[in-house]
Amino acid sequence: MKKLRTRKHRVVLNRSVGGDTGITIVLAIMGAFMFLPMLYTVMTSLKPIDEFWIFPPRFYVVNPTLDNFRSLFALMGDSTVPFSRYIFNTVFISVAGTFGNLVLSSIAAYALAKIPFPGQGWMFRLIRTSLMFSSTVGGIASFIIMSMLHWIDTYYAIIVPAWCSSLGLFLMKQFMDSHVTAEILESARLDGATEFKTFWSIAMPMVKPAWLTLIIYCFQGLWNSGASIFIYSEQLKTLNYAIGQITAAGYARAGASAAATVVMMAVPIIVFVISQSNIVETMGSSGMKD
Repeated sequence: MKKLRTRKHRVVLNRSVGGDTGITIVLAIMGAFMFLPMLYTVMTSLKPIDEFWIFPPRFYVVNPTLDNFRSLFALMGDSTVPFSRYIFNTVFISVAGTFGNLVLSSIAAYALAKIPFPGQGWMFRLIRTSLMFSSTVGGIASFIIMSMLHWIDTYYAIIVPAWCSSLGLFLMKQFMDSHVTAEILESARLDGATEFKTFWSIAMPMVKPAWLTLIIYCFQGLWNSGASIFIYSEQLKTLNYAIGQITAAGYARAGASAAATVVMMAVPIIVFVISQSNIVETMGSSGMKD
């Protein structure tokens, strides 16, 4: 009888040791290849100006320096609006938009997945169809609605649309369908739990990977948002817009521009690395792929 292979006390089927080794090597090569753009960006931010235009481009620095970051922060200090204001705007919009999206998407997904009501299937198909359309398609209609609500040039114009992301609703609904069983919810109701308590104490802990993934996706999108067609006041602009304006002077600020790119991508990458296991589990369970 053939001996079964085990890994971490679990049986591993369908692949040999050579197959696992080959797949690991291929994935390592692909991962290294996908890491090259980030490596090049970081190396570029550390290059002195005379190494910027060497051809072919190098993935290493001969004389590393932090002058690009010093130049970036010096330029930020010279702006008409305090740099701290741009940071506050970005953090506030990212946190408020992410929190609202998580709450509304979770509640709506729970209702769609676990509470039968007329038109339930039709409504979910409509939400699924909306994923095919870019937000740019509804740009004119969105501007008219914001104008009628008097939300132009306010935080609401960016935060409230983030609350209504159909991607977050779809992701949470798919995960609840596969991880939250009707038997568990029925047991909680029989024990006297209210519907909200059942949702908060039973369903939400069971879909933790999904809402952690939703937080990351929403936070990244809002953190990297630049100039908005709804925001005109300099006091309400985000950090991404401010850095873009500061570094838009061509050759003279090429180093500061590279440093700004590293600063902007650092926070989303750190958040992603910390929670990557939850993202992988969520994508595998919801049927979503990039």
